[in-house]
Amino acid sequence: MNFGSIDGKKMEAEIMEAELVLPNYLSFKRIQMYDKYPKGQSRGRHWKHLKQIIQAENYQNYPPDEPNYVNIESPPSMRPCKRICDITGYEAPYYDPKTNLRYANTDVFKMIRSLPNEHVQRYLAMRNAAIVLK
Repeated sequence: MNFGSIDGKKMEAEIMEAELVLPNYLSFKRIQMYDKYPKGQSRGRHWKHLKQIIQAENYQNYPPDEPNYVNIESPPSMRPCKRICDITGYEAPYYDPKTNLRYANTDVFKMIRSLPNEHVQRYLAMRNAAIVLK
């Protein structure tokens, strides 16, 4: 059997007569960013800063006794403050008794012990815990 160009043309004509229309994108494929967001359109959610919220809400027109972002007050927290590693910024369950620096893991501890005294004092000063070391 020879499926030559005659059968191919016949098949193509049948498809054209049936007017099969495929969608622009298939639901199981990812939509391209340029299809989802045409040129000039925002690509995502934009968060407002507190200053922008205050300006947009016109809080000076509200009564002074009504709570809002400008006059909100809260009591001090009853929970203890988190201890943060002076070097990495991670939560620090340990502190070095020799330098009083807080650290998160053994690698940081090794680095703390190798620091010169002046650097240790700078780290403590940043935390407002500067003391004279022995």
